[in-house]
Amino acid sequence: MGRAASAGTMRAAWLASLLAASAPALGQQADAAADVARTLDAVVVSARLERVAAFDMPASVDTVELEQRPAGDVGDALGGLPGVAARDRQNQAQDLQLSIRGFGARATFGVRGIRLYADGIPAAMPDGQGQLSHFALMGGGRIEVLRGPFSALHGNSSGGVVQWWSAEPTEAPEFALQASLGRDQSRTLGARLRGSSGAMGYNLSAYRAITDGYRDHSAAARTQLHAKLAFDLGSAGTLDVVANRLDAPQAQDPLGLTRAQADADPTQATAVAALFDTRKSVLQDQLGLLYARPLAAGTLRASAWAGRRRVGQYLSVPAAAQANPLSGGGVIDLDGGFAGIDLRWSWQGQLGGRPAELHVGANAERMDQDRRGFENFAADRLGVRGRLRRDERNLVRNLDQYSQAWWQFAPDWSLLLGARHSAVRFEANDRYVTATNPDDSGRVRHARTTPVAGLVRAFGEDLRLYLSAGSGFETPTFNELGYRVDGGAGLALDLRPSVSRNLELGGKWRGARGAWLQVAAFRIDTRDELAVARNVGGRSSYRNVGASRRSGVELSAALPLARDWTLEAAYTGLDARFRQDFPICTGAGCSEADTLVAAGSRIPGIARHQLQAALQWRADDWWATLEAIGNSDIAVNDVGDEHAPGHLLANLAIGRRWRLGDHRVEAFLRVDNLLDRAYIGSVIVNEGNRRYHEPGPGRGVQLGLRWQWQGAPR
Repeated sequence: MGRAASAGTMRAAWLASLLAASAPALGQQADAAADVARTLDAVVVSARLERVAAFDMPASVDTVELEQRPAGDVGDALGGLPGVAARDRQNQAQDLQLSIRGFGARATFGVRGIRLYADGIPAAMPDGQGQLSHFALMGGGRIEVLRGPFSALHGNSSGGVVQWWSAEPTEAPEFALQASLGRDQSRTLGARLRGSSGAMGYNLSAYRAITDGYRDHSAAARTQLHAKLAFDLGSAGTLDVVANRLDAPQAQDPLGLTRAQADADPTQATAVAALFDTRKSVLQDQLGLLYARPLAAGTLRASAWAGRRRVGQYLSVPAAAQANPLSGGGVIDLDGGFAGIDLRWSWQGQLGGRPAELHVGANAERMDQDRRGFENFAADRLGVRGRLRRDERNLVRNLDQYSQAWWQFAPDWSLLLGARHSAVRFEANDRYVTATNPDDSGRVRHARTTPVAGLVRAFGEDLRLYLSAGSGFETPTFNELGYRVDGGAGLALDLRPSVSRNLELGGKWRGARGAWLQVAAFRIDTRDELAVARNVGGRSSYRNVGASRRSGVELSAALPLARDWTLEAAYTGLDARFRQDFPICTGAGCSEADTLVAAGSRIPGIARHQLQAALQWRADDWWATLEAIGNSDIAVNDVGDEHAPGHLLANLAIGRRWRLGDHRVEAFLRVDNLLDRAYIGSVIVNEGNRRYHEPGPGRGVQLGLRWQWQGAPR
């Protein structure tokens, strides 16, 4: 299955490249696609520029419009972007697996190495750890994705930037209600109300999703509440108030499968998942304020936010392993607050008679978290909270300063420069000290300055070539510091940040009738790469493994084929390899490095080829989309002795809209995995029991209905 699927993906990738190369010729014969042009011309806020359109930036940027998409998973919205891998684990206890140009691929849960924002408020902690379940798609307007060197201007762990924005308040009141039913008893219900009242605009949304799960022991439910209030203060500026809640009271964790288990029955769960009732609960509340005020010499922007996050997780750590007096137990209990502030001054004007922008700012964040561990058994009962085995207070703080300047120094040339200095401090205060478990308190500080630069050459109105370069760094997260590779107690304070040098060469073209093409070639050299050293019992330990390189090419294009037809395609070729030998630990329960990974080995969790293509048809009130999504094989561990096979899937969606006065109704039908292919949806890198594989679901049908009412302007 793997060899055939990989070959098919390769052929499809070459086809995508051919289609992209033919974009200019096809675009001259196609009708206009104004929505695509608007996306290319939009100012991408994650780039921290005020008046420079995405098309004129020396960076790879994309915007996904959410207004016309059914609310669902973030992975569906990000699935068509080059350089982005959004893989559904079919396991809501571990969240969506997201990587950008290979950054984040090592994460066994949540998101690492990528900066996340929601309405300008960080959705990632100052140590670089985040989760996409924080994004409330029912209230969403767009998602922006920034890749390449300029991501580093967002600080630590900025291998890429994903920014979610609420839909803007409307002048007239608008109410929308949406429901869907799908396979595995999945059902969703969402509502959104937006509008304006005097000088205040509002967007309020609620979303509820429940599923029995594709695999055994994978049932989950979550509720998202989101509110944004936008106040126009006249000459005093504007103020946005953003509040949200995520409540996922219990998501079952089916754990990974061996390759043989996945082939025999992809719906099964690992036996110990039921034995220990592995599961996770999350409750998060957050409030943010964003203020902007025009000044005589520029604009002042200030944002502040605070929140609280509680996590409880039951692992499958065997009771015998917890006999070690240094064990932290098999139940994780996290409870902590986080807060931050960002202050920025912006100026737009003329420099030497040419347009220019300047931005200078500072950022400070703090996370204060109580981490406790308990045994996952009591007497002869498994999967329950037992005795306390770990109790510590974890703090992480950062203080950053950044600046960015753009200047169109000649009619056809522009320059973008920036730098950020980041200082991140980790501190652990051990409150569980016994005769056999010593005080493991400790602290460590990491600091780095990351400069970036980009040059753009304009050829007329419709073609841009650019070159950009920069450096970035990624500290280990507190979860990665939490477990030492030797199995001892205390934090792994010997871990060093990984430091990268990033180079990108790209081009952007847009046709007069709506066609467009974007191409980027990149190389990222990293030293002190962070990699999984061992992964046992649901707990990962990490080590620095020397140098690595990620090099590749991204192609994306939109081709209006006829009056009602459009083809969009994106291809990513990414060669990610370790450049130095390093020892690792293999085998269940291993604590001593016993295997050498040779230089030139592939970095696990990363596909060399990835393809997304969508053929779209719209005629009056009908629409349909046929899409193909696939990737080549993925190494599941550092030694590369096993791979998840490649696959190519087809999905089909069709819908119709009805307009009845002030009301609009839309019904849609979606068929995922149309050809019912067996495939591995994601992998758990370096899983110590060789249970690397998380199978994707077979053919499934989703039915949805959306009703929207638009009132008269007030």
